[in-house]
Amino acid sequence: MEAQTSTEVAAARIREAILSGELLPGERLHQDRLADMLGISRTPLRAALTTLSQTGLVSYASNRGFYVREFSISEVSGAFAIRAELEAMACRLAATQITGKDSEYLLQLAAEGDRLLQPGALLPENLPAYRQMNVSFHTTIMTLSGNPWITTLVENLQNVPIASDRVIVWRDYDVIKRSHDDHHRIARALSNRQAERAASIMREHITFAHEHLQAQLALNPQDFLRVPVAEKPMKIRSGSLKNRRKTS
Repeated sequence: MEAQTSTEVAAARIREAILSGELLPGERLHQDRLADMLGISRTPLRAALTTLSQTGLVSYASNRGFYVREFSISEVSGAFAIRAELEAMACRLAATQITGKDSEYLLQLAAEGDRLLQPGALLPENLPAYRQMNVSFHTTIMTLSGNPWITTLVENLQNVPIASDRVIVWRDYDVIKRSHDDHHRIARALSNRQAERAASIMREHITFAHEHLQAQLALNPQDFLRVPVAEKPMKIRSGSLKNRRKTS
């Protein structure tokens, strides 16, 4: 049981490190280093890496070992498209059964985002809290849908890191403000049980995020923690990006 718990904890921590950009695409996952960092033996660590490889977040090659999987531009676009439809469906279902307490919680999350954006920018020190607010907002709506398959499938899509709800482009305040205004509008629509309106706003919310990320990636690829590989895979030097990353 202890080994199983260690494996689950290790898998969760490595997954978060990849999704948040601490570990970059193509980066080799050195087992000795990770075992020391997590304070576990190599046996549960290897089991954790094997689990992550089964979800598609980690890859394995006999001459390379485990490494963070790289994704193509088309894979990222496909993940965004499916995520937009699934989360729109979640809104449509959630609107039919949302309670006053649920509505209050979503509005509280939106208010927390307002507080974090109050300085007129998303300050680096506020980024983790804003990211958590964003994850909680989306996760709550999927839970309220009452359809666990939506959550399961979207969690799988989060394994395409740049399509994850953890990705926040914090340099452009106007973009973040527009995106956060969507949170308010979605929360109000759900509170009013406006199923189609909430679904439409959510679909546009995710589609806009995709379009903005594409535009910024073309202009400033160094600004991203997660840089998709080209359609013809090319080696990404993880060390060169680690020193320059600025966003999530």
